[in-house]
Amino acid sequence: MTADDATSRQDGQPVRVLLADDELLVRAGFKVLIDVEDDIVVVGEATTGSEAVDHARSLRPDVVLMDIRMPGLDGIDATRRIAATAGLEEVRVLILTTYDTEAYVFDALDAGASGFLLKDAGPAELLQAIRVVAAGEALLAPKITRRLIAQFTAGRAVEHAAGHRLAELTQREREVLTLVGRGLSNAEIGAELFLSPATVKTHVGHALTKLDARDRAQLVVVAYQTGLVRP
Repeated sequence: MTADDATSRQDGQPVRVLLADDELLVRAGFKVLIDVEDDIVVVGEATTGSEAVDHARSLRPDVVLMDIRMPGLDGIDATRRIAATAGLEEVRVLILTTYDTEAYVFDALDAGASGFLLKDAGPAELLQAIRVVAAGEALLAPKITRRLIAQFTAGRAVEHAAGHRLAELTQREREVLTLVGRGLSNAEIGAELFLSPATVKTHVGHALTKLDARDRAQLVVVAYQTGLVRP
């Protein structure tokens, strides 16, 4: 998991979570786990992708815990709709997946998800994942996510639009983007480039703006798509 600060919201309010999964027992298990935490609260539940989109628009949660496989609109398309909805820019989607749905992980990140979590993750890992994503970081497990992104971008042509936008980055911003793509945290990037974490954060922010990326997860995708990081 990649995060510089896995903390809850700085305003002191609990992280508001929307559970989207068509399995009642899964939702119930997550809710029981979350309800005992002081800094996280479940504000709604959805059984389909369409319901997830509707509830995200009405409830405006901080994090949507989104299953991929749901009847009707699946989790990937639901994520894409949430990411494309004006006013929901701060809503983060954390994809729930299993090993047999790995092929969808890249598409989920490309659609706007802030990361993914395996369904068999332990309770502590789930709670930490919610806090990480709510804090604005990407949940990118180095041994899994980077491998998947590499695998599913290897056979895809570089997106010309993204490649063209790279021209807007300074040399230093390209260096930072490359290291973000390799899964390094701001602190690790700072050590690599002899920069302070605050300076790295500034460069990451500039890259997000110039590349019109939703969050750090999409920066990783762009780094692979444009060839800055290669499989």
